[in-house]
Amino acid sequence: MTKKIGKSTYSFPSKPVIISSATVAGPKEGQGPYGKEFDKVFSDTILGQKSFEKAEGKMMEEGTKLALKKINLTERDIDVFIAGDLLNQTITSNFTASTLGIPFLGLYGACSTFVESLMVASFLVDGGFVQKALIATSSHNLAAERQYRFPTEYGGQRPPYAQHTVTGSGSAIVADKGQGPKVLFGSIGRVMDLGIKDPWNMGAAMAPAAADTIANIFFDTNTKPNDYDLLLTGDLGKFGSSILVDLLKERGLDISKIYFDCGGEIYDKNQDTHSGGSGCACCAIMSLGYYLKQPQYKKIIIVATGALHSPTTYQQGENIPAIAHGVIIEK
Repeated sequence: MTKKIGKSTYSFPSKPVIISSATVAGPKEGQGPYGKEFDKVFSDTILGQKSFEKAEGKMMEEGTKLALKKINLTERDIDVFIAGDLLNQTITSNFTASTLGIPFLGLYGACSTFVESLMVASFLVDGGFVQKALIATSSHNLAAERQYRFPTEYGGQRPPYAQHTVTGSGSAIVADKGQGPKVLFGSIGRVMDLGIKDPWNMGAAMAPAAADTIANIFFDTNTKPNDYDLLLTGDLGKFGSSILVDLLKERGLDISKIYFDCGGEIYDKNQDTHSGGSGCACCAIMSLGYYLKQPQYKKIIIVATGALHSPTTYQQGENIPAIAHGVIIEK
């Protein structure tokens, strides 16, 4: 029997459980309003490594091992490791998988990768293929900036709608039984291209994909915004969030009373991050480190968005396609 509901949403009748999670963050994220919520905040961005890329690998490795340690598990207790990041060929995840020695599935959904990995893990657990899946995502501001735009040492000026890539990593263990938030549904997004070419304007590029996925979740599950305590997006920032609210109002959906964006919340207004945060770590550390721990939020939609461009496509003048994946979580 199919578990597909409506256009693009799937039910998980066994209700896979997030039995453990860990969040690690860079110094700027630690100085923000949610810094005390993260399990570990690093004092610098190099972490004693030879490069920022190696530093990102160290963050993911420490985060995954902390998630295991919290519930006294080892790598041998995990059936599959599912991870992704922003760097070319997902090198952070690949090298971490090599260190962990767990069977590995690498994912790339840009900043949507956290929810994509959580959804894939839930598919595998609900289908009875695995009992425990370890998921992880990461991003590093200084590694991502020089890959997608230019080295920060260059000192280029950022427009007011630009976002700041979050330095950090979030990890979680999804299991077939145990205590913790339960994943009820997952919704697979569509790749959408509305003609945005500006690599700084990620919010505008990703907001239509977020609106499409959120609308599908409501329509597929026959629910409405006031059926939920929280709707959380990952990486739209202040500008993209405003666009999303307007797009959904055009579809008859008012999310304003339950809506927050991780990118819009993670930094203080005085931290000079313009429109807010982005990156694979943004949704991961804010969801796992703060929002899923708050008792007032019992039924939650999390939608993470990703801009699916590359340095090559940008340099060749291509548009920036985007995607958004969503999950419904109950506590």
